[in-house]
Amino acid sequence: MAGYGSDGEFEVWLSGQGLSLPADAPAVAALRQRGSDYVDATYGPMLTCSSPTGGFDQERAWPRTGHRVSGQTIADDVIPTAWVRASYRAAWLEATNPGWASGSIDPNRRVKRQKVDTIEREFFDSAAAAEGGVTGVVGNVDAGIAGMVTPFLCPEMDGIGIGIWSIGP
Repeated sequence: MAGYGSDGEFEVWLSGQGLSLPADAPAVAALRQRGSDYVDATYGPMLTCSSPTGGFDQERAWPRTGHRVSGQTIADDVIPTAWVRASYRAAWLEATNPGWASGSIDPNRRVKRQKVDTIEREFFDSAAAAEGGVTGVVGNVDAGIAGMVTPFLCPEMDGIGIGIWSIGP
């Protein structure tokens, strides 16, 4: 398997973002693989308006055939730069927080209300919002990654919640 992009492009992306990998981080290729797996597993199922160019057994979600964004068709041999960069961000998050990319939410450990001194806050219950529908992403969600991939998600996914975000109007 191979992650999106290349080791060199990942290192250039890190430098451009002012980020670095911890000294004990796994190999760059392994991190790219984990980041790509995360992005594909989390957001790939929301690409139902097109199909993988290599068929159902294609290793990665991209490239795709018949995918359109903002009225423009994406060529069958293109992997969107934003998707690659989203995988790089997921790789960096995995390097700095080992296990982040494979994390999931344990509903029994969620906090509904929290009070510290005089400050009290209550958290949104995504299960209630998704009642009767698809629950969307289960696991760790990063606003930067969601922002990069959301324009590529299919229109029929409108209204499906991703964490605290909602795709569509």
